[in-house]
Amino acid sequence: YIITASLVVFLSKKASDYIDLIDKTTKLSGAFLGGILLSAVTSLPELFTSISAVVLIGKPGLCIGNILGSDLFNLAMLAFLIPFYIKGFSKARLSEGHAYIIYFLLIIYAVMCLNMLGIVKFAVFGINITTLLILALYAASVRFLASENGEQQQTPDVEATNLSTRQITVRFAATSVGIVLLSIAMTYITDEIAGRLNLGAGLAGAIFLGVATSLPEVSSTVALFRIRNYNIAVGNIVGSNIFNLLVLCIADLISFSRGVYDFSDPKVVNLLVFGTLATALFIPILKSRNTAVKITCCVIAGACYIAFLAVK
Repeated sequence: YIITASLVVFLSKKASDYIDLIDKTTKLSGAFLGGILLSAVTSLPELFTSISAVVLIGKPGLCIGNILGSDLFNLAMLAFLIPFYIKGFSKARLSEGHAYIIYFLLIIYAVMCLNMLGIVKFAVFGINITTLLILALYAASVRFLASENGEQQQTPDVEATNLSTRQITVRFAATSVGIVLLSIAMTYITDEIAGRLNLGAGLAGAIFLGVATSLPEVSSTVALFRIRNYNIAVGNIVGSNIFNLLVLCIADLISFSRGVYDFSDPKVVNLLVFGTLATALFIPILKSRNTAVKITCCVIAGACYIAFLAVK
């Protein structure tokens, strides 16, 4: 498991580097690069581990635990980083599109809570209403992020011009294939771990899949914070979170009658509750001008992940 997870992180970091070359050589907005392109690349493990969990081994609880666990872990990691860079982060001009994504995420979480309670649990043309909502809101998020500029790009450097567009594309494709194969392998390994340790599918998905598949987001976000590119860093996390939910609805579409919205595991319910709270806390983190408010919300958001692990 450790070897496979390490290789996923390595290849995801390489894929992120190739996306970073686009930032240095094009005029695409930072919000679009972070929220759409980079988040899609670093979310490839979630995509293929979730599909494998549903299609290959028939464990929808593993899938939803993976997605909700990854999203909560991403927010906790971002909440941990912000206080260490609070001075620069508070002055950064973040894209308005990021706040819209947070609102979209909260709507999705609210509908999933209603789905769990049996209040909103119906299908339209055989497709779960939650899945249709996620598809619509992800399309809207692409529109918002593509139209935002945020911080200015950094000046292209010599390293960015060493590779041609064709070379970047070929290397990106090769790393992506590696990520896909390793992610599928990780799903089987996690299922084996869950069986041997008598873990529920939700807990195994959240810890062994959720954390491991979030490591690419962690490495890329830490690197972006170190160079003080806060706009793309935030876009990477919020974009990854809504992309992960898109993965959930893709898994639901290909799972046929089984579906992925399985809330029978108490740990999945905890993920949904604490994930909703942590997501809501990022509204003041992004919008408030008060440093103390930002730091307080970051601490609570980070504590949500610890609470999920502690609460049975």
